[in-house]
Amino acid sequence: MIALETIQELPLQEKLYVMEMLWSELCRDEGDVEVPQWHKDLLDEREKLVASGQATFIPWEEAKKQIRQAVQ
Repeated sequence: MIALETIQELPLQEKLYVMEMLWSELCRDEGDVEVPQWHKDLLDEREKLVASGQATFIPWEEAKKQIRQAVQ
């Protein structure tokens, strides 16, 4: 197993490569991943809001800013 410290020491390009390889591996077995019902329900509700025109959106740059603030 690769230690987190080893990954943290990698240059950005290598981190991105590792991430891409992990994602590719996970996508191969996506049928094995069980999606929880609460997640399906949330997506269904959001889809209904979009279809009814009640959904609101913000610019991507603002969304990224809010996400960064939430995880700090």
